[in-house]
Amino acid sequence: MKPNRIAGAVIATAVTLGGAAAEAGEITVKMLNRGEAGAMVFEPEFIRAEVGDTVRFVPTDKGHNAETIKGFLPDGAEPFTGKINEEIVVELTEEGLYGIRCKPHFGLGMVALIQAGAPVNLDEVRDVTGPKRVKAKFADWFGRL
Repeated sequence: MKPNRIAGAVIATAVTLGGAAAEAGEITVKMLNRGEAGAMVFEPEFIRAEVGDTVRFVPTDKGHNAETIKGFLPDGAEPFTGKINEEIVVELTEEGLYGIRCKPHFGLGMVALIQAGAPVNLDEVRDVTGPKRVKAKFADWFGRL
């Protein structure tokens, strides 16, 4: 093999291996009593991710959990319920919007929205039921999509 072909083969292999290693990412979300957006929040609250990424919910302050909101998942995605004061790591297996809440503080508006890829299930989740603060947050986030 000529030197230029060897160099080209080495570069192609490095790019291929490097691309495979960078496919999935991890996003950390803190569960807080007080954050930049106020009291009882996930930080960040609005997460843009890709299918295959994982989201790590960390109970930075005590008394919180992370769980899916019933009916607020992409088709084929599995609901999850984290335990109070315990970290939970979730893989985003399907494209769409995932509604997340802290069960003890849902009434105070402690929710998050994860967009994995395109918001393909927006029409199905647009009419969120819940407390006034929850509806207002989701309406704001839907306006950004």
